[in-house]
Amino acid sequence: MYSWIWRHLPGNGWVRALLSLVLVTAVVYVLFQYVFPWAEPLLPFNDVTVDNQ
Repeated sequence: MYSWIWRHLPGNGWVRALLSLVLVTAVVYVLFQYVFPWAEPLLPFNDVTVDNQ
């Protein structure tokens, strides 16, 4: 998959590396701004089962 993306990016190696960095930054931004807040209520992280005995 990564080699397919690398082959289809325009430019030489430096331009491809810069575009790859921009793509990764955009994906991380979308995940943190939209996907993770949407999925947080669906995840069981607040279900604590430890008793204080």
